[in-house]
Amino acid sequence: MTRQPVRKSYDGIVAAVPVSVPYERYSIESAHWWIARALKGLCEGAGIDHRDIDGFAMASFTTAPDSAVGLTQHLGLSPRWLDHVPMGGVAGIVSLRRAARAVQAGDADIVACVAGDTNQVDTFRKTVAHFSRFAQDASYPYGAGGANASFALIARYYMNRFGARREDFGKLCVAQRANALKNPHALMKTPLTLDDYMRARPIAEPLHLFDCVMPCAGAEAFLIMREETASALGLPFARILSTIERHNAFAEDEVQYRGGWVRDVGELYAMAGITPSEIDVVQTYDDYPVISMMQFEDLGFCAKGEAPDFVRSHSFEIDGSFPHNTSGGQLSAGQAGAAGGHLGIVECLRQVTGRAGPTQVEQARIGLASGFGMINYDRGLSSGAVILWGETQ
Repeated sequence: MTRQPVRKSYDGIVAAVPVSVPYERYSIESAHWWIARALKGLCEGAGIDHRDIDGFAMASFTTAPDSAVGLTQHLGLSPRWLDHVPMGGVAGIVSLRRAARAVQAGDADIVACVAGDTNQVDTFRKTVAHFSRFAQDASYPYGAGGANASFALIARYYMNRFGARREDFGKLCVAQRANALKNPHALMKTPLTLDDYMRARPIAEPLHLFDCVMPCAGAEAFLIMREETASALGLPFARILSTIERHNAFAEDEVQYRGGWVRDVGELYAMAGITPSEIDVVQTYDDYPVISMMQFEDLGFCAKGEAPDFVRSHSFEIDGSFPHNTSGGQLSAGQAGAAGGHLGIVECLRQVTGRAGPTQVEQARIGLASGFGMINYDRGLSSGAVILWGETQ
């Protein structure tokens, strides 16, 4: 098939008002309540009324039986553009892309991209039991619930093929915990050493306790609008330089060792007009550290198979040689369901607009956030990324 012309740029479209609703390990509140708090934060942060929001993109695993349209009534919204994005860890990237094009086309003026989930005592079990038809038919009836077993297979294959060691995964986890200690909203507040990591109890070999995210309740959100709208509201904003999205890539790989980013990474940087070396801060989707290592390769920071050496030769703290997951990421801030796919975008937006506070990377202007989601029996089906360039007021 002939390659289509380079996509239209996102000139004039910006992201603004990063909002995080502080996470809780368990919550008696509904997902609707968490999403409503995020929407309130967006309105307060932008100095607007909720009725000024005419676009709404929502991601959640726990609003059922309600979808995005049901939440418009719960929240008193009357949008002229609406999207429900049930894609987990890539939902933030997908929502941003769709919202940006809607604003660019004039279908909406201000779009709220919101993700939130509750975590009651039995929420996680119910979610994994009904996550997909593959899960219902091929794994859950046999006692395998959740993603740990699938990612254990991916991690072991990656280790065997490319020489990664548990110590390499541990280095990322320890760095993210150090970053989380500076994030007042992170759930993990106990320092983590490499010895702690190595001695942690096994979950599904080679995965141990600190390789796995902690499910929790929370919400993340941001706004998409035109640059002139953000300027008129006096908001710091980030220009959207480029984005990519890909689903069900490399289905021929018996065990997943690469993601859909590989197919489109050239376009990601060509559209942005930069190279990977110009990125100041990186927020990868980190449900497991092996997936972050995979993204270092697939997003162009090193070649395939070189991530173990890349990890050994860099530091990943806020003041390190490769600032990475500066909020602590999901591994140390927590995974609030679908909000995990928005966490990196929200933190990236804070970083490049100089609003990250105690997690701020000095002189960060260009940031990359990525998404990875929908583990469907044996692999993650969805991937995406965005590059943001910050403009402060």
